[in-house]
Amino acid sequence: MINNGDTPPTWSATSTHGTSLRIGLVQMRCEKGEIATNLTRIHAYLREAHARQVDILCFPEMSITGYINPVHQPAAVLRLDSPEVAQFVAMTAEFPLTAIAGIVEANGQEKPFITQIVASAGKFLGYYRKKTIPDDEAGWFSAGETITIFTHPAITFGVAVCADIGSPEIFAESAKRGARLVFAAAAPGLYGPQSRRDWGAGFAWWRNECMTKLHQYARANRITIAVATQAGRTVDEDFPGGGYVFAPDGTCVAATPDWSEGVLYVTIPQGDWDGTDHEFSSRE
Repeated sequence: MINNGDTPPTWSATSTHGTSLRIGLVQMRCEKGEIATNLTRIHAYLREAHARQVDILCFPEMSITGYINPVHQPAAVLRLDSPEVAQFVAMTAEFPLTAIAGIVEANGQEKPFITQIVASAGKFLGYYRKKTIPDDEAGWFSAGETITIFTHPAITFGVAVCADIGSPEIFAESAKRGARLVFAAAAPGLYGPQSRRDWGAGFAWWRNECMTKLHQYARANRITIAVATQAGRTVDEDFPGGGYVFAPDGTCVAATPDWSEGVLYVTIPQGDWDGTDHEFSSRE
């Protein structure tokens, strides 16, 4: 359904405790500058998530635009009021849930932002602009200045983007402002020639980054952290994939098994984490 008519793999982790919130973390390939194609694939993931009774579905960093070089692909830099953003927002009216997706956002005459937009029931709820811009992105992108908190009927949540996982204060401030869940959307490009790609090593590297840092932030702030990462090969860059959920005690309670495209579905309890059941399926 997502890739050339194939059904994407899904990985499920369901809590056995109390009232819950159902989330989905999309691990997908987002071709650079192919906005129409990416939106078509996003639509298919939303359809599946709605059928699975998901409350909040998080797509990776730059999932709509792809991880573009804004100098070379200026046509793929979008405004918040662009038709492409409106198309994404409208999808959440067709499939009633809250969805989070990423764009490269125009910033007047300045370098653009890396932005996650949030929509629900056909309405644009707001955005978060990536605050932590590392040296290898500083020539292309501007840093955001504020932390945004969103309210869902079942939970208050925040958003972080990729290199933000190196900024513990973002997670601490989100928790201080009432967030009980922070979605971390990511697209960490892998170094080295594509012809010699070691997918296992790339997946393990990003997994270790998340495990090392995010379990600490979850435990320190008593919040749940959920990660959604770009996966697979684009025209000139590869991405490692990786979906993870860290409980408020820092334990990783759900994770994708590898870098293949798909969705990690997780039911988050409103009370204490009291054990999880995992069920995995993927393409042969």
